[in-house]
Amino acid sequence: MEFDLLLRRARLADAEALTDIGVTGGVIAAIAPDLGNAAGEVVDAGGCLVAPGFIETHIHLDKSGIIDRCGCAPGRNPHRAMERVSAVKHTFTVEDVNARARATIEKAISHGTMTMRTHAEVDPLVGLRGFQGVKALVDAYKWAIDLEICVMPQEGLLDSPGTEELMVEALKSGATVIGAAPNYDRDRAGQIRRVFELAQEFDVDVDMHLDSGFDPNDLDLRLVCEITDRIGWGGRVAFGHGTKIASATPEHQDRIGKMMADSGVALAVLPATDLFLMGRDQDHNIRRGVVDAHRLMAQGALCNLSTNNVQNPFTPFGDAQLIRMANLYANVVQRGDADELRKTWDMFTANSAKVLRLKQYGIAVGNPADLVVVDAPDPVAALRGISPVLMGFKRGRRSFSRARAELHPPG
Repeated sequence: MEFDLLLRRARLADAEALTDIGVTGGVIAAIAPDLGNAAGEVVDAGGCLVAPGFIETHIHLDKSGIIDRCGCAPGRNPHRAMERVSAVKHTFTVEDVNARARATIEKAISHGTMTMRTHAEVDPLVGLRGFQGVKALVDAYKWAIDLEICVMPQEGLLDSPGTEELMVEALKSGATVIGAAPNYDRDRAGQIRRVFELAQEFDVDVDMHLDSGFDPNDLDLRLVCEITDRIGWGGRVAFGHGTKIASATPEHQDRIGKMMADSGVALAVLPATDLFLMGRDQDHNIRRGVVDAHRLMAQGALCNLSTNNVQNPFTPFGDAQLIRMANLYANVVQRGDADELRKTWDMFTANSAKVLRLKQYGIAVGNPADLVVVDAPDPVAALRGISPVLMGFKRGRRSFSRARAELHPPG
């Protein structure tokens, strides 16, 4: 059998023996040792880990890369990050957003991300310019990444006249998910209810920014789970941050995890942003604010990891590298055993695929050939060492390559 691509000597996660992967027409056609050499392109993986393309479910391409025009706010008020972004939104043009988003998405691609959900803010300050700048990337980069857009009211919805009309226009123009940021409306519950109403009207999934703060007894998540149950939206609702959960007792966290599992509401942990913004009311022994998703997952909750912001006042660092983000998360929540790290690996692969409701994900015959080659023998070693991704194949076509570092000793 002749293949379009033959990836030889691949090491799959949780497998001891090396195998070959044959790809035809962008689809995995065979997985077996020694598939021969009959292929349009033959690539030797050299015993490296071969994994399905990574998945980013929560990032903000539209406001990435603006740290040079609105640096970090002085003082320790976490809300000043949004204020500084709001102050420069009037300078955003479609071309500006597109250029910055291109730079960020190319970083993500080069680190193995092949599926992405990005949030895009709409409000009277920026109009649809952020959405339009990001939307242009959907077709421009489909050779390397599948991109979907979640439209959201970062500046508030009920208290921001004109925002709902912009959200509706975006939903009619290509946005496929609706978001929320209830902390920025006086009536938090009112915003949540209205977003769910729009989700039903347009038959789209929901992805909210929820429960940033430190009081676990004041959770908007409870209302979100109640509405999800009532309207039958289980498996179609996700939220990011949830830092209040990190301040809950272990027993309280277990109850929250069970509630999430029962309702089908998923959490994206966003370590970099939450570490940077949380605990700013303290001047010593500062809380981390990063949810230990492993504890929630033990109760059956679906949790994953994502990047969130890249080089803006919310997170002045970042390169959209999910392996590095997973390493950061595991370090912060003190999950270092091999089985814990293996579960962490799932948090930007298999778990994220479930959040986005991908029907065909993973290395299996008949699935799309979205493959990355990681310079490590297994997922645990990759996370311990923040191993680089050496190459990627989107639907069987090479989409990027990275050379290994080479030492040059004297003599």
